[in-house]
Amino acid sequence: MTNNTYKSDVEALEALVKKYQNLKNEISQVIVGQEDIVKNSLISIFSQGHVLLVGVPGLAKTLLVNTISDVLGLSYNRIQFTPDLMPSDIIGTEILDENRKFKFINGPIFANIILADEINRTPPKTQAALLEAMQEKSVTVSGNTYKLGTPFFVMATQNPIEQEGTYPLPEAQLDRFMFNLILDYPEMNEELEIIKRTTGETSTKLSTAMDSEEILFFQNLIRKIPVADNVMEYAVNLVSKTRPNTKHAHPWANDFLNWGAGPRASQYLVIGAKAHAAISGKFSPDIDDIKAVVHPVLRHRIIRNYKAEAEGVSIDDIITEMI
Repeated sequence: MTNNTYKSDVEALEALVKKYQNLKNEISQVIVGQEDIVKNSLISIFSQGHVLLVGVPGLAKTLLVNTISDVLGLSYNRIQFTPDLMPSDIIGTEILDENRKFKFINGPIFANIILADEINRTPPKTQAALLEAMQEKSVTVSGNTYKLGTPFFVMATQNPIEQEGTYPLPEAQLDRFMFNLILDYPEMNEELEIIKRTTGETSTKLSTAMDSEEILFFQNLIRKIPVADNVMEYAVNLVSKTRPNTKHAHPWANDFLNWGAGPRASQYLVIGAKAHAAISGKFSPDIDDIKAVVHPVLRHRIIRNYKAEAEGVSIDDIITEMI
């Protein structure tokens, strides 16, 4: 369906709520639990953002991305990041064809959904190749620019253990991710259901609940949602509180933080709140919608100091205190 199908934006937003429920129902046939992860991943897609997913191996990160791509009817590629991976292994390279002319061969980045598995295991030069594509939605090879497909969504994963031999993402590159999501172990009843589903013979066939044209339409629709001044001010004020030794700094920022969040955090808080409101059936976000996305937006944008680490004060503790 396109915008010609709906008589008004109100009708389109109502359709989005139904589509979102269908998406969740389809995904839950494969993914057990992890409702917040699924919701925030879909919010990020509707907000034209990207996700950094942190979790130990074996928590179905690959299955999650694969399932989302299936129900959205989008093309999908998985890139395993290793120390010897080169930028050309991601974006593609030029070769001489039979006519002795240079021909560009697309790399795996040319898909709608990219799983960048263990992004911190490859050197900064290769990380930068992916992050440039995320920002510009295009790649440049030998002076030629090639546009990526739309929609374009990257889910990068990091393993929080085994940090030897890794290349942590610099703060400027972390800032390009809309959300930082923490994938935790399943509850016992959820793990039992996972074992039942994965050790039997049955396989689930998923239906496509939305196509790329609809996704692009709903992305534009969410951008058009109005935001009240007090909600916008709340978001900016919240981000200002994270900046230590500034006029609006929260006492915990001065005590426990080295660095606060930049303006991109305010942008993502507002657009994330718009998407959260839209899938909840609201026609404009309120302060609760800001609070719903504040942890994944700020988590990777503020840096603790030694005092916070020594006293066991986590990033999430600091964010919770500020709201």
